[in-house]
Amino acid sequence: MTTRLSTTKGSAVEVRGLVKHYGQTKALDGVDLDVRQGTVLGVLGPNGAGKTTLVRVLSTLIRPDAGTAVVAGYDVLKQPRQLRRVIGLTGQYASVDEKLSGRENLYMIGRLLDLSSRDAKARADALLERFSLTEAAKRPAMQYSGGMRRRLDLAASMIGHPQVLYLDEPTTGLDPRTRNEVWEEVQRMVADGATVLLTTQYMEEAEQLASELTVIDRGRVVANGRVAELKAKVGGRTLVISPSDPAQLAAMGAAIGDAGLDGLGGVQTDTAAGQISVPILTDAQLTSVVGLLAARGFGIAHIETHLPSLDEVFLAITGKKAESQDGSASASADGPAAGSAHDKQEVTV
Repeated sequence: MTTRLSTTKGSAVEVRGLVKHYGQTKALDGVDLDVRQGTVLGVLGPNGAGKTTLVRVLSTLIRPDAGTAVVAGYDVLKQPRQLRRVIGLTGQYASVDEKLSGRENLYMIGRLLDLSSRDAKARADALLERFSLTEAAKRPAMQYSGGMRRRLDLAASMIGHPQVLYLDEPTTGLDPRTRNEVWEEVQRMVADGATVLLTTQYMEEAEQLASELTVIDRGRVVANGRVAELKAKVGGRTLVISPSDPAQLAAMGAAIGDAGLDGLGGVQTDTAAGQISVPILTDAQLTSVVGLLAARGFGIAHIETHLPSLDEVFLAITGKKAESQDGSASASADGPAAGSAHDKQEVTV
C-alpha cells in the first residue's frame, strides 16, 4: 500500500531548501516553493536562472543534492514511481516518438498509464481533436511541423489527467492560435482541479494563466506573490492627466512641478500624446494633484492611473529584460514598457 505524505492544507507542491550543483555552478541554491492545489504557479526568471532544473527535480528526472520536495502527497526522492503516475510534463523540446503516428504516440502513453485500451483510444482521439491534429493523426510524427510536434507533446503530457502538470516554457515557437489553444486547455485542466507549475519568460503568458508568481534568479527565489503584490513591491502607480485645452499642457505640468507636493515624483510632459505623467504612491497624492489643478482653474479631459507592467516588475527584480512572444525584449532599461489594459484604472473627476 502506497502512503501519501501530509502537506500543508491546500498545497499540491511543497519544496524546502532545494539545492542542485553542476560542478561549481549552483543551479538551485536553497529554493523554497509552495503551489496551492488547483492553481497555476508561474515561475519566471532569465535564461540560466534554474527554472528547468527545478522542473526536472520535481518530475524525478534528476536528484537534488539537498532539500526536500513533496508533490501530490508523494516524496520526490522516496516515491518516484508513484509520483510519475500523477504528474504530466511538457519540456522545452518535443519528446514524441517520431516513427509512431500521432494517435499511436498518445495511445501508447495512455496504456503505459494503465488506461484501458478503450479509454486510451478515446482520450487520444479527444486530445487530437482539441489540439487540431485529427487530420494528421495517422501520419508519423517525423512528418509533423515543429508546431504540430509541440502540440502533440502537450497532448501527451495531458493524456493521463495528471493531478500536477509541469509546463516548461510550453508555448515557445508556437503560433498565436496554437498558443491560445494551449492556454485554454490549461485553464480547463485547472478548472477540473489540476495544479500547474508553469515556467515562462513571456509576461503575457504569466498574466494570462498564473494566479501567483515566483521569480527565480541565479538559483534563488528572489520574489513571490500575486501579480498585484509584485507590482506593488516594485512601487507605486503613475498618474496620467490630459488637459481639456492642449495649449495648457506645459502650464499644467509646471504648476504640478512647482507646487512641491509632499513625496510626489518627477513630472513628465508628453507633448505628442498631450498628457502629463506623475509617479504617485498613495491615493492622498492623487487627490492633492487633482485638487491643485482644480484650484488653479485647469480643465481635465481625462485622468487615469497605471500600475507597473509585469515587464517592468521583471526588469526591476532581476535587472534583465523579459521576452515577448516573438522572442524580442519586451522591457527596456531606458524606459517603462507600455502597461496592459488591465494595469490601468480610470478615475472619474
